[in-house]
Amino acid sequence: MPGAILKSDGGARGNPGPAGAGFVLEDERGTVIASGGRYLGETTNNVAEYEGLLWGLEVAAEVGISEITVQCDSELIVKQINGQYRVKHPNLKPLYARVRSLLDRFRSARVVHIRREHNTLADALANEAMDLRGHVGDVRLPADGASTDSLF
Repeated sequence: MPGAILKSDGGARGNPGPAGAGFVLEDERGTVIASGGRYLGETTNNVAEYEGLLWGLEVAAEVGISEITVQCDSELIVKQINGQYRVKHPNLKPLYARVRSLLDRFRSARVVHIRREHNTLADALANEAMDLRGHVGDVRLPADGASTDSLF
Protein backbone atom coordinates (compact mmCIF):
# COMPACT_ATOMS: atom_id res chain seq x y z
CA MET A 1 0.00 0.00 0.00
CA PRO A 2 1.58 3.31 -1.01
CA GLY A 3 0.94 6.56 0.85
CA ALA A 4 -1.28 7.44 3.78
CA ILE A 5 -2.10 10.19 6.24
CA LEU A 6 -1.98 9.49 9.96
CA LYS A 7 -3.78 11.83 12.34
CA SER A 8 -3.02 11.18 15.99
CA ASP A 9 -4.06 12.74 19.26
CA GLY A 10 -3.94 12.23 22.99
CA GLY A 11 -5.03 13.98 26.11
CA ALA A 12 -5.30 13.77 29.86
CA ARG A 13 -7.92 15.22 32.13
CA GLY A 14 -6.00 16.83 34.94
CA ASN A 15 -2.50 16.46 33.45
CA PRO A 16 -1.60 14.04 34.85
CA GLY A 17 -4.96 12.39 34.99
CA PRO A 18 -7.15 9.88 33.20
CA ALA A 19 -5.77 9.80 29.67
CA GLY A 20 -6.56 8.48 26.22
CA ALA A 21 -4.92 8.23 22.82
CA GLY A 22 -6.45 8.07 19.37
CA PHE A 23 -5.46 7.82 15.73
CA VAL A 24 -7.01 7.77 12.28
CA LEU A 25 -5.16 6.31 9.30
CA GLU A 26 -6.44 7.43 5.89
CA ASP A 27 -5.42 6.58 2.35
CA GLU A 28 -4.48 9.35 -0.07
CA ARG A 29 -8.16 9.82 -1.03
CA GLY A 30 -9.20 10.38 2.59
CA THR A 31 -10.80 6.97 3.09
CA VAL A 32 -10.28 5.66 6.62
CA ILE A 33 -8.09 2.53 6.62
CA ALA A 34 -8.02 2.06 10.39
CA SER A 35 -8.82 4.00 13.54
CA GLY A 36 -8.66 3.48 17.24
CA GLY A 37 -8.83 5.02 20.66
CA ARG A 38 -7.67 3.54 23.94
CA TYR A 39 -7.67 4.41 27.58
CA LEU A 40 -4.17 4.82 29.03
CA GLY A 41 -4.85 5.14 32.74
CA GLU A 42 -3.23 8.00 34.61
CA THR A 43 -0.60 9.88 32.62
CA THR A 44 0.21 13.28 31.10
CA ASN A 45 -1.02 14.98 27.93
CA ASN A 46 2.38 14.64 26.27
CA VAL A 47 2.69 10.92 27.01
CA ALA A 48 -0.84 10.45 25.63
CA GLU A 49 0.07 12.38 22.46
CA TYR A 50 3.10 10.14 21.92
CA GLU A 51 1.04 6.99 22.58
CA GLY A 52 -1.51 7.94 19.92
CA LEU A 53 1.28 8.62 17.44
CA LEU A 54 3.07 5.37 18.24
CA TRP A 55 -0.07 3.27 17.90
CA GLY A 56 -0.94 4.85 14.56
CA LEU A 57 2.59 4.37 13.20
CA GLU A 58 2.60 0.72 14.29
CA VAL A 59 -0.70 0.10 12.50
CA ALA A 60 0.50 1.93 9.38
CA ALA A 61 3.66 -0.18 9.25
CA GLU A 62 1.69 -3.38 9.84
CA VAL A 63 -0.74 -2.75 6.97
CA GLY A 64 2.14 -2.04 4.59
CA ILE A 65 2.10 1.73 4.23
CA SER A 66 5.33 2.84 2.55
CA GLU A 67 4.93 6.63 2.57
CA ILE A 68 3.30 8.47 5.44
CA THR A 69 2.40 11.99 6.41
CA VAL A 70 1.72 12.37 10.11
CA GLN A 71 -0.57 15.19 11.14
CA CYS A 72 -0.57 16.06 14.82
CA ASP A 73 -2.09 19.00 16.71
CA SER A 74 0.60 18.96 19.41
CA GLU A 75 3.17 21.53 18.37
CA LEU A 76 5.56 20.24 21.06
CA ILE A 77 5.49 16.67 19.74
CA VAL A 78 5.87 17.78 16.10
CA LYS A 79 8.83 20.03 16.94
CA GLN A 80 10.48 17.30 19.02
CA ILE A 81 10.08 14.69 16.27
CA ASN A 82 11.40 17.13 13.65
CA GLY A 83 14.45 18.02 15.77
CA GLN A 84 13.45 21.63 16.47
CA TYR A 85 13.06 21.00 20.21
CA ARG A 86 15.08 18.71 22.43
CA VAL A 87 13.29 16.00 24.36
CA LYS A 88 14.14 16.82 27.96
CA HIS A 89 11.61 14.93 30.07
CA PRO A 90 12.82 11.41 30.96
CA ASN A 91 9.33 9.91 30.47
CA LEU A 92 9.23 11.19 26.88
CA LYS A 93 12.71 10.10 25.77
CA PRO A 94 11.88 6.41 25.20
CA LEU A 95 8.62 7.32 23.45
CA TYR A 96 10.49 9.73 21.18
CA ALA A 97 13.08 7.05 20.40
CA ARG A 98 10.34 4.55 19.46
CA VAL A 99 8.66 7.11 17.18
CA ARG A 100 11.96 7.87 15.42
CA SER A 101 12.61 4.14 14.97
CA LEU A 102 9.14 3.55 13.54
CA LEU A 103 9.45 6.50 11.16
CA ASP A 104 12.63 4.93 9.78
CA ARG A 105 10.57 1.91 8.64
CA PHE A 106 8.80 4.00 5.99
CA ARG A 107 10.29 4.84 2.59
CA SER A 108 9.29 8.43 3.28
CA ALA A 109 7.80 10.02 6.36
CA ARG A 110 7.06 13.55 7.39
CA VAL A 111 5.46 14.97 10.52
CA VAL A 112 3.49 18.19 10.31
CA HIS A 113 1.51 20.33 12.73
CA ILE A 114 -2.20 20.84 12.11
CA ARG A 115 -4.74 22.92 13.94
CA ARG A 116 -6.95 21.16 16.45
CA GLU A 117 -10.08 21.67 14.34
CA HIS A 118 -8.48 19.54 11.59
CA ASN A 119 -7.94 16.64 13.99
CA THR A 120 -11.46 16.12 15.30
CA LEU A 121 -11.82 12.37 14.67
CA ALA A 122 -8.57 11.35 16.41
CA ASP A 123 -9.49 13.71 19.27
CA ALA A 124 -12.99 12.21 19.51
CA LEU A 125 -11.57 8.67 19.66
CA ALA A 126 -9.14 9.62 22.45
CA ASN A 127 -11.94 11.29 24.41
CA GLU A 128 -14.39 8.44 23.89
CA ALA A 129 -11.75 5.99 25.14
CA MET A 130 -11.26 8.19 28.22
CA ASP A 131 -15.03 8.34 28.82
CA LEU A 132 -15.42 4.56 28.48
CA ARG A 133 -12.08 3.75 30.11
CA GLY A 134 -11.59 1.26 27.33
CA HIS A 135 -11.01 0.70 23.65
CA VAL A 136 -12.93 2.17 20.70
CA GLY A 137 -12.48 2.01 16.94
CA ASP A 138 -11.77 -0.82 14.55
CA VAL A 139 -8.24 -1.82 15.61
CA ARG A 140 -7.96 -4.59 18.20
CA LEU A 141 -5.66 -4.20 21.15
CA PRO A 142 -3.49 -7.08 22.33
CA ALA A 143 -4.86 -8.89 25.37
CA ASP A 144 -1.98 -7.85 27.64
CA GLY A 145 -1.90 -4.24 26.42
CA ALA A 146 1.91 -4.42 26.32
CA SER A 147 2.46 -4.66 22.59
CA THR A 148 0.59 -3.54 19.53
CA ASP A 149 1.98 -6.26 17.27
CA SER A 150 -0.66 -8.25 15.34
CA LEU A 151 -3.42 -5.69 15.69
CA PHE A 152 -5.67 -7.12 13.01
